[in-house]
Amino acid sequence: MDVLDKLRILSDAAKYDVSCSSSGSDRKNKKGGMGSASINGICHSWSDDGRCISLLKILMTNYCIYDCAYCINRSSNDLERATLTPDEIVDLTINFYKRNYIEGLFLSSAIIKSPNHTMELILRVVKRLREVEGFNGYIHTKAIPHADKRIIDEIGLYVDRMSINIELPSEKGLKLLAPNKTSKSILTPMGNIKDRIIQTREEKKKFKYANSFVPGGQSTQLIVGATDDNDLKILKLTEGLYDGYNLKRVYYSAFVPVSKSPNLPIIDSPPVIRENRLYQADWLLRYYNFKADELLSDKNPDFDLLLDPKCDWALRNIEHFPVEINRADYNMLLRVPGIGVKSARRIVAARKFRNLDFYNLKKLNIVLKRAKYFITCSGKHYGISSMNSDIIRDKLIYATNRNQNEKQLSIWELGGLS
Repeated sequence: MDVLDKLRILSDAAKYDVSCSSSGSDRKNKKGGMGSASINGICHSWSDDGRCISLLKILMTNYCIYDCAYCINRSSNDLERATLTPDEIVDLTINFYKRNYIEGLFLSSAIIKSPNHTMELILRVVKRLREVEGFNGYIHTKAIPHADKRIIDEIGLYVDRMSINIELPSEKGLKLLAPNKTSKSILTPMGNIKDRIIQTREEKKKFKYANSFVPGGQSTQLIVGATDDNDLKILKLTEGLYDGYNLKRVYYSAFVPVSKSPNLPIIDSPPVIRENRLYQADWLLRYYNFKADELLSDKNPDFDLLLDPKCDWALRNIEHFPVEINRADYNMLLRVPGIGVKSARRIVAARKFRNLDFYNLKKLNIVLKRAKYFITCSGKHYGISSMNSDIIRDKLIYATNRNQNEKQLSIWELGGLS
């Protein structure tokens, strides 16, 4: 099997890992054209400063000794298999980089022979890229549960980010669908990576040439909908990972039914709306000072699929509203639907010079179609007559559905320019 066939197989196998985001395009070049958006391995991700970066996203192999029920690469599945050698991965990375196809490498793998053997192969890849080829681009690799700490520590000296996928949010789910994995085998190396990151940061403060260790931090992935774990369970786990392990990101992946195991739910389509709600709630945890127990409770353990989590929280806590835009503190402003982090800062800065009205809020890019139900300006409401949460909920849902169904007309449909 030639390298391009291996690349086709292993890039397709990597699409279920959402720690990177793919463009989803398979546009091919045409004669006389320019550029290509090949599906084979090239994906798009985003840096902390908002830049879009292109990565070679592949598995080293899709041969696996484990038989996790939710995984397309499970050992019992009948599919086309392939393995790229470390040298082939290095050559692909360097050649793609020289052609300006990519800016970095995202390398994951199924478990071939053993966790240690797999990690040793990944180590050979990153070590040759850095030390032999002089490659200074971005590298993100997976850490395999049960692998020796020594190997993970050495890989961490060469990569920018590392991730260990938890996959399932409970020990019960792991026992049912991935019996070869335990929460301890995942959380122990995650804790070791966190400690090494902290240690090397302290060393760099004291010693100019101290080595870096996973400077981009670590991340993980959770599958949503493969087990009966509710959103509260998932969100509390997420909160614990951010607080206890200093994770850079938790990614969520809607369960895709790639197996007919009796232990898996029967669904018509992946729960993508639920996945989206968890991403929105994750944002509220990281940037809006919310806690998991505020967003959900034992009485309401799952997110409303018709409303985003912030609107849902506001309606369940309607007694806190409306807030006066000219007096509310920064943290309260963050809790108003339609007001984001930048918008709250703009409001705090602008009202030092004058009382703000609804016209001023529009100029500050506040999303008034949501915020207007929860605020006053100098004691005045913006066209609402009731603070009844059921009425406001209906209006918010109607506005959301209308915006989704609206079609943007072109100038030709409008009769052209007059």
